[in-house]
Amino acid sequence: MNDPTPARYRKPGWFTQHVFNRAVVALTRAGLSVWGSRILEVPGRTSGEVRRVPVNLLSLDGKQYLVSARGTGQWVRNVRAANGHLDLLVGGSRQHWVATELTDDEKPPVLRAYLRRWKAEVGVFFEGVSATSSDEELTAAGPKHPVFVLQTA
Repeated sequence: MNDPTPARYRKPGWFTQHVFNRAVVALTRAGLSVWGSRILEVPGRTSGEVRRVPVNLLSLDGKQYLVSARGTGQWVRNVRAANGHLDLLVGGSRQHWVATELTDDEKPPVLRAYLRRWKAEVGVFFEGVSATSSDEELTAAGPKHPVFVLQTA
């Protein structure tokens, strides 16, 4: 399968992977959403085994979005392979979604809102682009940051 987005991914560091993400997962599983956190659940594209990863769910203009700040990571590839079908969990609540990937031209307002909300957490992955950047700058950054709009399944 040809991947339309450049294969760019910034792997989380040891602290993020082994401490921060695990803490967010534990809190989210307990039903405490940390700034919109959810557990994304999607089948692995080759193994079929369920994969779980913490994500930030962005609400904007009545729609829900997932943004991959780190680039084209495993969860992005798995969502693409699952034809957009995924679940988001908080505590005992499970929501079934279908994700549709946005084009780079559609991303600027979503990336701007995402950076406003989580710049302290993810700004380093956007390499100089911020919530105050122009639409042109955000469009240029688009290929490095997959964005999905969610619809209930």
